[in-house]
Amino acid sequence: MCLPRLFGIVFVASLTLPLHGCGSGELAPRSPPENLLVENRGAGKDHWWQELPRPGWQGYQVVDVASDWFEVYAVDDGVFAIYEPGQFEEVISFLIVGAERALLFDTGLGIGSIRDVVEELTPHDVVVVNSHSHYDHIGGNHQFDTILAPDTTYTRRQEAGSSHVAVAEFVGPGWVWKPWPVGFDPAQYRTRPYTVTRRIDDGHRIDLGGRELEILFSPGHAPDSLCLLDRDNRLLFTGDTFYLAPLYAHLEGSDPERYRESARRLAGLVPEVDRLLTAHNLPLADSSYLAELNDAFTAIFDGRGDYALTDGHREYDFGDFSIMVPDEAID
Repeated sequence: MCLPRLFGIVFVASLTLPLHGCGSGELAPRSPPENLLVENRGAGKDHWWQELPRPGWQGYQVVDVASDWFEVYAVDDGVFAIYEPGQFEEVISFLIVGAERALLFDTGLGIGSIRDVVEELTPHDVVVVNSHSHYDHIGGNHQFDTILAPDTTYTRRQEAGSSHVAVAEFVGPGWVWKPWPVGFDPAQYRTRPYTVTRRIDDGHRIDLGGRELEILFSPGHAPDSLCLLDRDNRLLFTGDTFYLAPLYAHLEGSDPERYRESARRLAGLVPEVDRLLTAHNLPLADSSYLAELNDAFTAIFDGRGDYALTDGHREYDFGDFSIMVPDEAID
């Protein structure tokens, strides 16, 4: 099955590029494979859109929604992946639907209206929980009335929103290929402030009606990173703590040592979890990667990992994923 082609023309920087059909080769023209546009995100990130559409999405049912910015897939019983492939992050938010209410795990970039999409998918009241407070996971928070979040200094700071200057890079040249949604102005892009209605702690449980989700703090990528554990269905929603791509332990607020501790904790869940629902690029991965993540951090801190310098940071390659840390963080 070939994913539907979204647009006939795509826009990157100031170039107009033809979009080819599934499996039909590269976009043209090309520029040097250096990180000239997308920096601080791992090696070879320019022209990232050439990997689209990712074949890994082909096994999931497409759910039609009115928005041209989002793609929606049914990836498990009562679980919808709300995907934003038009921007570099390829962020995935998850709507988890119970018998009485629904939970939205992350709200994406804030470029399109994720609330409109959610209202097409469920009539239930929706509670928002963010995997962490980076711009690409809280962009739509302001559209919702009920938001649960940890009580950290970092979380509270992010609730105030951010200026256009702080996030302008992420809607700039090389970061976006799809046309903007109607009414969106990239020159005005910012993270809008939002109000948290309840603070949550590690171990907090959320009952959706016939489906219970447990909060597991997993700091490291961000100070307030967390996962959602669905024990009955043997699912773990990992946010940015794990996905199959470069993992970032080098950003402002990241902490490689805390990330290592979180990886160790999550590795203990392998016997209890079958699948990971991940927040970037592709929606699912096998739970065995939790053990691999723990082994990877152990190798890094033991001095056994091989790395290359990317944009001034160490990038350790572990096959299906890599880990980026500040060059000075590891002796």
